[in-house]
Amino acid sequence: MSFFEEMADREHVFHFLTPQASPVDVRHGPILYLEDVNVSFDGFKAINNLNLTIDDGELRCIIGPNGAGKTTMMDIITGKTAPDTGSVWFGTRHNLLTKNEPEIASLGIGRKFQKPTVFEALTVFENLELAMATDKRVIPTLRAKMRAEFRERIEEVLVTIGLKDHRDLLAGILSHGQKQWLEIGMLLMQKPRLLLVDEPVAGMTEQEMERTAELLTSLAGKQSVVVVEHDMGFVRSIARKVTVLHQGSVLAEGSMDQVSNDPEVIKVYLGEEA
Repeated sequence: MSFFEEMADREHVFHFLTPQASPVDVRHGPILYLEDVNVSFDGFKAINNLNLTIDDGELRCIIGPNGAGKTTMMDIITGKTAPDTGSVWFGTRHNLLTKNEPEIASLGIGRKFQKPTVFEALTVFENLELAMATDKRVIPTLRAKMRAEFRERIEEVLVTIGLKDHRDLLAGILSHGQKQWLEIGMLLMQKPRLLLVDEPVAGMTEQEMERTAELLTSLAGKQSVVVVEHDMGFVRSIARKVTVLHQGSVLAEGSMDQVSNDPEVIKVYLGEEA
């Protein structure tokens, strides 16, 4: 069907507005795979032979002291920083080192930074509407049928992030925690397969932290979620598997109990022998 035929058919959904399945192939391996990755900045080795795998649908917590390489690792995955050596694959089909930031995002990798970046002059609903992974041209926005489908998706996300009753509030008057949830919701509107979440509970109240824990654990399984966090109490509340980074490489990996009792981890965090 040609574009003009599509226009004439009032019941037809534009092909470029139809949600596309993520092209990532995980049939033969993990959803994210980093092997022997190295990055140096002015002689400082920020990432040192880093090897990491994340399974499809997994919730993984990444911890480590300041300077451990956590942010640089996420920069590499999202295309912001190019490593000196190594391999980074999204599924078995996509070599992330050959792609730029927009291309990586379009594959289904979403990143949430520590500070929430929402449109404060717009409502919660409008923020989610803008984040919808669709064509933003004028003609598609006139399609009433698609607006209804978009609205259904937005309603689903509002329930997921716990802001259904705040849909018409301006984002600027939300609490810090609510802004964090809204930004997660904006990423969810793009239907990612992998979410990278950087220190989501910094500055939150205890109640907001509990709600954030519920939100992130509810997302696992539907997509893979990687959480970088310093609050060990929060990590323990959500952790299924924890990776400890130190000096740009993996120091320990396992359950929270396993890594917290590891002598090398204790030495790194406390500066003393176990």
